[in-house]
Amino acid sequence: MKVLAVLALVAAAAPFLRAAGQGGEGDGAGPLPFAVGVAPAGCDIGQGEWVRDEAARPWYQEWECPYIQPQLTCQAHGRPDKGYQNWRWQPRGCSLPSFNATMMLEMLRGKRMLFVGDSLNRGQYVSLLCLLHRAIPDGAKSFETVDSLSIFRAKDYDATIEFYWAPMLAESNSDDAVVHRVDDRVIRGAPMDKHSRFWQGAHILVFNSYLWWTAEDKIKILRGADNDLSKDIVEMKAAEAYRLVLYQVVRWLERNADPKNSRAFFVTASPTHTDSTAWGDEAEGGNCYNQTTPIGDASYWGSTSREMLRVTEEVLATSRVPVGVVNITQLSEYRRDGHTQTYKKQWSEPTPEQRADPRSYADCTHWCLPGVPDTWNELLYWKLFFPSNDQAL
Repeated sequence: MKVLAVLALVAAAAPFLRAAGQGGEGDGAGPLPFAVGVAPAGCDIGQGEWVRDEAARPWYQEWECPYIQPQLTCQAHGRPDKGYQNWRWQPRGCSLPSFNATMMLEMLRGKRMLFVGDSLNRGQYVSLLCLLHRAIPDGAKSFETVDSLSIFRAKDYDATIEFYWAPMLAESNSDDAVVHRVDDRVIRGAPMDKHSRFWQGAHILVFNSYLWWTAEDKIKILRGADNDLSKDIVEMKAAEAYRLVLYQVVRWLERNADPKNSRAFFVTASPTHTDSTAWGDEAEGGNCYNQTTPIGDASYWGSTSREMLRVTEEVLATSRVPVGVVNITQLSEYRRDGHTQTYKKQWSEPTPEQRADPRSYADCTHWCLPGVPDTWNELLYWKLFFPSNDQAL
């Protein structure tokens, strides 16, 4: 089975296989770990268009993937349309190999892959489980969650794919994986030991952090290791606090990640669609609710903070170990139709007033599955196995 899987990989990836001695993204001294080929020159996978493809999308059905949380099961909660599932991302001017679950599992044999971040990263993690699980017999896989850590095991491959809840990457008072809604957010600037001890030993790390930094203009930071939150707390502009934490992550990677056998990635900001006037709707008060098609304007940019994206780019560029950037922001900006809207398990029962105006409680942040996060994983797949020659941010 292993030989057949490798042969299938070679056949499917033949046009993209790496020339001898050719380097990859972020280096220049040889192929990166897990890389089996190289993306076509000049191919920016974050730029392109959404193409309707009912024959090839979705990759799976909502009902057949047992790992999707009820907050993301839009069909089970009454969403009347399915068109949001049928869009395929086509990078401009280039094509890349299709996602191959068996190939990915083979490449993960004996490895540990870990997603670290917030609920949007967890959505991408669950999407990946949905993309992979059909290639694994029922008795050869398991899933468990203990506190902040979720672990999927592909037993025949001796591989784990995991998710660790750390919405701000640094230690914070929002670290409870279930009860994390707080009005007064506090983070610890350093050290990161509480979280980073779970990252040790991962062969593939996929980080994200953005949404939780945008709730307020300023963030409170607890300095030092003292657990007394009344001591030595300073306020800092959110973007600068974000910069501080990203530097901590980069320094941790430089001390702990071995670029000869591991890879690290950072997934950029996932957009929200809370104001329909931004895409030309003349009626006030609209948002993602009842949106059924992507935005067609290629130049569209919503409310995603360019400052925060710039901070991400600047900090990751300082890393002495390669960090691949999975740029999901622009392609997701177009997908006003992909959010869970009101078709999800609600944390609390909507009031009669809310039910009279569903826009008032529509979730325009999180994404239905199957849906947009599946495309994020296609980009991650391409970056992992077919990186570009240039360091792409």
